Amino acid sequence: METNRSQLLPAISFRKKLVISVISLILFGGVITYAVYEATKATVTISMDGEEVTVQTHASTVAELMKEQEWEVQEYDFIDPGLDTEIKGNLTITWDQAKKVFVTIQGHEEPVWTTADDVEQLIQELNIDFKEEHDLIAPALNEEITDRMNLIYESAFQVELTSDGEQHELWTTSTTVADFLERESVTLGELDRVEPGIDTRLDRESEIQVIRVEKVTDVVEESVAFGTVTRKDNSLRSGKEEVVQAGEEGTVNKHYEVVLEDGKEVSRELVKTETVKESTDRIVAVGTQPAPTVSRGSSSSSSSSGSAPSGGRTLTVTATAYTAGCSGCSGITATGINLNNNRNMKVIAVDPSVIPLGTRVHVEGYGNAIAGDTGGAIKGNKIDVHVPTKSEAFRWGSRTVKVTILD
Repeated sequence: METNRSQLLPAISFRKKLVISVISLILFGGVITYAVYEATKATVTISMDGEEVTVQTHASTVAELMKEQEWEVQEYDFIDPGLDTEIKGNLTITWDQAKKVFVTIQGHEEPVWTTADDVEQLIQELNIDFKEEHDLIAPALNEEITDRMNLIYESAFQVELTSDGEQHELWTTSTTVADFLERESVTLGELDRVEPGIDTRLDRESEIQVIRVEKVTDVVEESVAFGTVTRKDNSLRSGKEEVVQAGEEGTVNKHYEVVLEDGKEVSRELVKTETVKESTDRIVAVGTQPAPTVSRGSSSSSSSSGSAPSGGRTLTVTATAYTAGCSGCSGITATGINLNNNRNMKVIAVDPSVIPLGTRVHVEGYGNAIAGDTGGAIKGNKIDVHVPTKSEAFRWGSRTVKVTILD
């Protein structure tokens, strides 16, 4: 037994050494393999949003590298070189991640993905013809683009403004008349108005008119005509008139509310009448005293034999004619009119119970006359008209006429 044990010890020692040698060889091979593997990796530098990251990779393309690093490239991202680019040796990749911007153009909003650095680059991407002098953009051109920011762009257009007697052509991005007036510092008075109305939406080539409205009071002095009053006066002979009191005009102030638009009167309304001075009536005395009675004849004021005036009582009578020199006539009428001295005077002889003496009348075909005489044959609806000559009396003859009482 002792001999076998002594033989086994060298064999075991040999096997242990062999195992150790094999393991060492394997480890050495692994180290060599790892070293070779690591040595064959490519070095890639990635610039992301201003920061640089360097990685070692065996990826064959940029796409494989992004997947290897669990970096997700979105549709609108900018990556240079492209995802299909083969990785060889050292490589620098620029990766700009797109940001979502809400762009409002002329009131219409829509989302836009962009890799622009600032607002100016973005409007160039959107092909917006920005006129810096007139157009509106917010935020400013040099503002940095951030994710989910809001961008507003409004293109300017010309508006013709007429206000306070002046006309201007102005550039604006206003959407309503009210907004435009506020931006242009045009203030409206309480009565002022605008055409079109302040709530009207503006479009290109609009015309805006500011109408200045004011109300003023205009006081106008006007004269008031006097009236004429007649009074019967029995101290005056019939047919006579005398002015007892001269008339005098009065004065009133009329207050008008006047509406002016741009200085021109468009309406006027009477709001008050103020009496400054009362008018004074003209008073006329009209004689009613009968003339003295003499004899048959004729009298009256001269008048044409034109058509009868309107108004008054009208009688239908039988009319004959006589002269101052008729048989048995003195030429002095019953009311004292001397027809010898007034051969052309218009006088008629009447029945006083039908037409009172002293009454002014109009005789058809004869004219205006005065009932100034009587006659034995003149009864009822019968008259005798005085004419200058016998030949005229014959020509007159006897006729039916209308007599209109004038007073």
